[in-house]
Amino acid sequence: MKGLAAWRGRTASCVLALALLAAPALAVQPDEMLADPALEARAREISKNIRCPVCQGESIDDSNAAISHDLRVIIRERLVAGDTDDEVVDFIVERYGEFVLFNPRASGLNLILWLAGPAMLLLGGGIAIMAMRRREAPSEAALTAAEEARLKELLKD
Repeated sequence: MKGLAAWRGRTASCVLALALLAAPALAVQPDEMLADPALEARAREISKNIRCPVCQGESIDDSNAAISHDLRVIIRERLVAGDTDDEVVDFIVERYGEFVLFNPRASGLNLILWLAGPAMLLLGGGIAIMAMRRREAPSEAALTAAEEARLKELLKD
């Protein structure tokens, strides 16, 4: 009885360990990885910020799509050729457009999108302040003698 409980415990531990090892598996294949750890780290950092054109919700680092594989290979080839990170990103954006960037650049037409939020916030705040100023109670003006007499007359009835 005691041996069976120990066996079940070890089996459950092994299954849990295997499940945890399989969870962080990424789409990057071993044959894609560069021998130079510094270049590989740069490639991984660039890949995390490039959206898969097929999956759209995943980076090319996480995607198993064929286009993601091709993009990962292109990134590594460009880095080995001596391109800077910005040059590699520019190369990808030139071919696929700004859409592939998870964090689009704040330039050109994108600048409108970047500035629209803060502009709307300022506009809304200005409108709110103006509305609050208008709602303030007007100061009470003193009644003339004729108005006071008329008011007394109305209150008697």
